Amino acid sequence: MPSRPIVLVHGYSDQGESFKAWQEALTQRGYDATTIHLGNYVSLSNEITIKDIAEGFERALQNCALKDGSPFDAIVHSTGMLVLREWLAGTTNEDNEIAERRQARLKHLIGLAPATFGSPMAHKGRSWLGAVFKGSKVPGPDFMEAGDLVLSGLELGSGYTWDLAHRDFFADPAVYGRSAATPYPFIFVGLRDYGALGRLATDPGTDGTVRWAGVGFNSRKINVNLTIEPTRRQRITIEPWKNVAVPQVFLPDLNHGTILREPSKALVDMVLEALDVASGPQYEAWAAKHCARNAAALKSRRARRWQQLIVRATDERGDGISDYFVELGTVADRRFRRLREFDMHVHAYSENRSYRCFHVDLDRLKPENHKALALRVIASSGTELVGYHGFNSDDGLDVPARERNKWDAIIEFDASIGSKDVKFFYPYTTTLVELRMNREPMPLNQGSHVFWFGG
Repeated sequence: MPSRPIVLVHGYSDQGESFKAWQEALTQRGYDATTIHLGNYVSLSNEITIKDIAEGFERALQNCALKDGSPFDAIVHSTGMLVLREWLAGTTNEDNEIAERRQARLKHLIGLAPATFGSPMAHKGRSWLGAVFKGSKVPGPDFMEAGDLVLSGLELGSGYTWDLAHRDFFADPAVYGRSAATPYPFIFVGLRDYGALGRLATDPGTDGTVRWAGVGFNSRKINVNLTIEPTRRQRITIEPWKNVAVPQVFLPDLNHGTILREPSKALVDMVLEALDVASGPQYEAWAAKHCARNAAALKSRRARRWQQLIVRATDERGDGISDYFVELGTVADRRFRRLREFDMHVHAYSENRSYRCFHVDLDRLKPENHKALALRVIASSGTELVGYHGFNSDDGLDVPARERNKWDAIIEFDASIGSKDVKFFYPYTTTLVELRMNREPMPLNQGSHVFWFGG
């Protein structure tokens, strides 16, 4: 019999009632209905943030049967994952003690089509059409509001999901570790979309709402620091991965809606088995058993290999660079050859264009055919008074002529990125890339036009 209560947390613009099928499935498998807690939260108010909802979740725990601080499990759908991750991670150093208590309390985190890195639908929801179709229809101050701040966090490449990933995926100590002292996460996503009509409104490589490459926890962070003049090994680094390898299961016959409202018996069985995991070896055994089916599921749906990359460009002060362009390519005969498939699907975050989200079809790009990867970065300040610059950025390669306020350079990747241990291309995952360069008064190497002495 189940030994812990379970909370169910819905997604954006939804309500707890949408978990009815899961509530019934759990009670049929032995859960006492009084231990199943259906969460509800406001998402269609323009003044509410995901952090507000996470704080509201904590208040709700303190005012229900879970107020005694007892351990519990969670099943979350879509945006519900961001709510639980925010609650787990904490926001400041002073929250570390609180975060550790929360991480020890939550035993299992089941993600059903989680919006781990947002959704391509979010920026569309922020338009007037989003207000018409998704906006609150309840008369009052929130009438026709579609939850702009929540949608901002859900937008592809948002500053919020970038920051949250640094607070849990790349945190030290690990938020999702290898023992029962932290939650055991499990990710499930459907391979179907909403059909022919739905494909007119969303991206390929999705379950209709979230990207296959944007739901998982297993991410990589690559730092390209051009503000110093060190060796290449120091200039391009990869953040260490502290968390456990989190299993991600693909479901061939479900989409973003049916995974919640019409879960298959096989899915319910896998989730219940996941809720029984109590140790690192059991967790790894569960992953080996169920992830082994992924190849067959992907093949059955003819799913293409999509990867997501989120790039942020900043100067040495940490200020974002909004006017820049990134190309991925190869170097041969000391010349850069662009891989055109890399930037076919790119979205700039609407509130801060220093963040860019790339969705790459690896079946079209064919990374196995390319060696000697390199980045071409073009950055402009918009004025001849200041410009961007990186040390040793072209490395003697042939690069186009530079305009006075535009920096155009090619950076060869460190050999470790192309090694057997670390792959740059990895399907169905998200990679974060942070580019940092110097912002300098112009012209370089002489008195600038920004400040001088004399008349």
